[in-house]
Amino acid sequence: MSEMVRVVVDAMGGDNAPGEIVKGAVQAVNKHSNIKVILTGYQDAIQKELAKYKYPADRVEIVHTSMVIETAEPPVAAIRTKKDSSIVVGMMMVRRGEADAFVSAGSSGAVLVGGQTIVGRIKGIERPALAPLIPTKDGVALLIDCGANVDARSSHLVQFAKMGSIYMENVMKVQNPRVGIVNIGAEEEKGNALVKETFPLLKQCTDINFTGSIEARDIPAGVCDVIVCEAFVGNVILKLYEGVGATMLRTIKGTLMENMKTKIGALLIKKPLKRALKSFDSSQYGGAPLLGLKGLVVKTHGSSKAIEVEHSIYQCVQFKRQKIDEIIKAAVE
Repeated sequence: MSEMVRVVVDAMGGDNAPGEIVKGAVQAVNKHSNIKVILTGYQDAIQKELAKYKYPADRVEIVHTSMVIETAEPPVAAIRTKKDSSIVVGMMMVRRGEADAFVSAGSSGAVLVGGQTIVGRIKGIERPALAPLIPTKDGVALLIDCGANVDARSSHLVQFAKMGSIYMENVMKVQNPRVGIVNIGAEEEKGNALVKETFPLLKQCTDINFTGSIEARDIPAGVCDVIVCEAFVGNVILKLYEGVGATMLRTIKGTLMENMKTKIGALLIKKPLKRALKSFDSSQYGGAPLLGLKGLVVKTHGSSKAIEVEHSIYQCVQFKRQKIDEIIKAAVE
């Protein structure tokens, strides 16, 4: 029997909490017998949602907290003062070894600050990085960093490349993952000061498969497995990716429903179209792990529905099984 993986889920975080968060947690434990979910937050609100479902009671636990960190709150102050919040309590459980991972759709700032100050960085890691999987023509690529370090240094980007390679090789089973740095052209002499400084450092790394610069237009084509950038650029790429994807989906659906002919055509291609569109649905890949910490913290979108919460919990199982934090620690040492 597989080892039980204990995942703490912030039931109060995100636009759709606690309803969609609890639903995603229930779906995860119902589909996999090696997952235990610990829901942190307001007990009454969580129990009200749980009452809607059938699930193995021994694998869903509630840890009551009297506070919630709101999205608009200053993250550092919130982590310091709201010790009994669903985020802080959940992260403390990871720190004490009472849980294997923490998932939240709540305040990004609080998750980032809490990850560093409560769970703690791996010794030698200068900055942890948020690393979501984004869909490409050939599968997925890891975008690192997308939100943790807006003002990064070249040494940070080198560590991002190494952590990203470890994640893709061990979790996604990509052999010798291709690493590219986001740039405004393919030539080595192009880019801003940070890219120009980082490029030769990445070329010197013998433990990664650095393929050079990657332009944003080439990302969907799947030319790289690990896409390295600082968080400002990464966040713009991620948000544009999501916005274009959602707009295209609406446009395609609208076109197919225009008249009787298009509706008949839509019916004929329904299955392959659904399959193709699903491959570009980022919700099936879960959230963004904060790589470089002593334990696993996963940040999901604030607008996450149950399916993304469910897949974020599965991410934690893979991460734990492959011992990614230990591999990163060994690589840094």
